[in-house]
Amino acid sequence: LRTALLRAVGHDLRTPLAAGWAAVTSLRSRDVDFSAEDRDELLATADESMAKLNRLVENLLDLSRLEAGALTLNLRATSLEEVLPMALTDIPGVDVADVEEIPAVLADPPLLERVIANLVGNAARHTPPGKKVLVTASALAGRVELRVVDRGPGLPADGRERLFEPFQRLGDTDNTTGLGLGLALARGLTDAMNGTLTPEDTPGGGLTMVVSLPFAAETVSAVPTERSVGST
Repeated sequence: LRTALLRAVGHDLRTPLAAGWAAVTSLRSRDVDFSAEDRDELLATADESMAKLNRLVENLLDLSRLEAGALTLNLRATSLEEVLPMALTDIPGVDVADVEEIPAVLADPPLLERVIANLVGNAARHTPPGKKVLVTASALAGRVELRVVDRGPGLPADGRERLFEPFQRLGDTDNTTGLGLGLALARGLTDAMNGTLTPEDTPGGGLTMVVSLPFAAETVSAVPTERSVGST
């Protein structure tokens, strides 16, 4: 685990750091007269690099808090329409359907937003060009089921639980495409909110992530959790 962490963090930290540093160094150089367009592009590179670093650090900190049982939840009635716009802000090509009449769930809004963003981001990486990720929801027996549907290659049933282990990326061994924290964090946060996160086949091919949360029967705030990542 330590070796995997060092390799993955080494790559994930170096790449945005190098890009951001190069952009800022270029902007500070007095030897080059950049056009307004070039300056905007360099600033955008620096901004994107810092955003990637921020997401990485937030994921690592949240995972450590979950495993230590030190994450405090502020549970309240939360509608999907409240959290979906922010969760999908940086992810293009997503279709949203059948969420308008869905009852509010008992959840921590920022954490639910993180869960959805991580699931949709993962689905987008595995969805072929020309196809879109679908986010849809249904309500039954006191619970809401939010589905994040991709049309990627799918995954055999016997390998699906590995998706939710930190530092796993669909069998990748070099971790050069990321830390593989998104799904581990998504399940840990969902568990902490008294929900479940399970994978299932997408009809016609692909993988669907199903988040199940209870209806918002009451409002609860500042709830410390003792659940760990991957708990069920």
